[in-house]
Amino acid sequence: MIYSILKWITGIALYWFYRDIRVENKQAIPAAGPLLIAVNHPNALVDALIAAWIIPRRVGMTAKATLTDNPLVAAIFRLLDVVPLRRTSDERERSGPGVDPSRNAGAFREILSLLERGGAVLIFPEGKSHSEAELAPLKSGLARLALMARDESGIRGLRILPMGLVFEDKGNPGSLVGARIGKPIEMDSWDGKNHQDLTMEIARRLSSMSNEAVIPDTSDIVGRDHHAFNKHLIGVAAWWGRLTHRFPIRMARNLAVRRSTNPDEPAMLTIMFGLGFVLLTYVVHLAVIGVVAGSALVVVAYLVTLLAGAYWAAFEEHPRRY
Repeated sequence: MIYSILKWITGIALYWFYRDIRVENKQAIPAAGPLLIAVNHPNALVDALIAAWIIPRRVGMTAKATLTDNPLVAAIFRLLDVVPLRRTSDERERSGPGVDPSRNAGAFREILSLLERGGAVLIFPEGKSHSEAELAPLKSGLARLALMARDESGIRGLRILPMGLVFEDKGNPGSLVGARIGKPIEMDSWDGKNHQDLTMEIARRLSSMSNEAVIPDTSDIVGRDHHAFNKHLIGVAAWWGRLTHRFPIRMARNLAVRRSTNPDEPAMLTIMFGLGFVLLTYVVHLAVIGVVAGSALVVVAYLVTLLAGAYWAAFEEHPRRY
C-alpha cells in the first residue's frame, strides 16, 4: 500500500517536471519472476524514480549506505526494500585505504532473499551518477550477484534487464525523457561463470540502450480514449490542479535553481521541494476550508479535489499509461 501510494505521488511529481516520459519496448519487461534491472545513471535520484515508475511491478533497489546515517531515511529504506550498499569510495573516506572486501555480504543476502521471492531489484552498475554521454565502466557487483544467485542460491528464471535512460535536458522543466528497454540476459542459459565476462555483456547491452540514444518519437504504450463528457471533466480537473499547484511548484523550481550546484540537482530538488511546498499548501487550504465550512466531510471532499487536480494536471495529455 505504501509503495503504491509513493509510486502514484512519484509519477505526478515526475510529470509536473518533465513533459513526457516515453518508453520504447516496454513489452520486454518480465511481468513476473526474479529480475535484476541494470540502469544507466545520468540524473542522480531521479533515475531511480523514473525506472521504478516505468516498471509495472514492485521494485526494490540499492542505494549508498551513507544515506542511512539519517534514521528517518533508514526507516523508509526498510519499508521500500531499499538495500544499502557500502561503496569503496565512501569506506575509504571513513576508515582509510583498508576496505573490508566482505562489507556488502549482508546486502547481497538481502537482495538474494528478494530474488528468491520472485522480486525485482534495480541496480545502477556504473556506481555513480554522471553527465557524460558515454556509459562509465561498470562495477562487477551486479554480475557477481547474478552468478551467486544462480550458482550458489539455485535461483532459476533470473533475468538481467538493461534499461537506458535518455534526457532531452535533464535540468530543464518541460523537457522530455526517453527510456529504452533492452533484451534481457537469461541467466539460466548464460553459459559461463566468470563475472568479468558477464559484466562485459551487461555493459554491451546497456551501452546500446543508452549511449548516443535518441528519445522515442512516441511511447509504445498508448493512453486510453475518453468520452467527450469525460474529457470535459478531465479538462476541468486539470485546470483546477494547475490553479491550486502552480504557486508551490513555481516556488520549488525557483528554489531548486538557486540551490543547484550541478546539472543533476534541478529536477531532484524541484521534486523534493515541490512535495514539501504542496503538502504545506494542502494544510493551509484544508485549515481554511475547515474553519469556513465547519465540516470534516467538506474538508475530505476538498482534499479529494486537490488530489484529483494534481493527478489530471500531470496526466491530462497522457492519462495513466503505466
